[in-house]
Amino acid sequence: MEGIIQKSIDSYIPIADFIADIGGKDCEVVLHDVHNLENSIVYIRNNHVSGRIKGGPLTDLGLKLLKEKAYAKKDFVTNYPSSTKDGKILRSSTFYLKDDEGELIGMLCVNMDVTRAKSMKDYLEEYVGGREVEQGTDDTEHLSTSIEDLVQDTIKETISDAGIPPERMTPEEKMERVQTLNSKGIFMIKGAVTQVADILSVSENTVYRYLNKN
Repeated sequence: MEGIIQKSIDSYIPIADFIADIGGKDCEVVLHDVHNLENSIVYIRNNHVSGRIKGGPLTDLGLKLLKEKAYAKKDFVTNYPSSTKDGKILRSSTFYLKDDEGELIGMLCVNMDVTRAKSMKDYLEEYVGGREVEQGTDDTEHLSTSIEDLVQDTIKETISDAGIPPERMTPEEKMERVQTLNSKGIFMIKGAVTQVADILSVSENTVYRYLNKN
């Protein structure tokens, strides 16, 4: 089954090359296999944009879209903001790759580096402001180069959003953070429960208990 899925995703490589050649050196094109979240990148062009390589993980937004099954409602999402680890500003789009039954097998992602364009925003504001072109998503994507960075950054950002240090959180506040992380799909990654438990200073069983509460 895995070989069939891989072959199907690989069939999109010529399209990825086509888009990359049109977009030029500031256009990164990535093919993701959603059946292997920790090593989802099966092909990437112009990877100098994000610094990611083949075998890299899915992004934080990719996990969230997968968790929410956003692909069931539409075929693609376009022109949403994203950023790289080193601070580049990107305008990104994702096309959902589905099998004959409509199930998601992969994602074709295009990331345009608009960092230089943003510095000229006086007359390129419409081009840079992806949200003005199409309201694709309310989330900002962060392109991580490793699965460790993806998990750690997502956990730290989500807990920091609460505005309360973990050691001062009540059990209810910790539960709310765990459920927020779950909505982002972070627990689809192996080992995430352990890391969350460590940061919140609770047991893994407590994290599972929080997850089971609605």
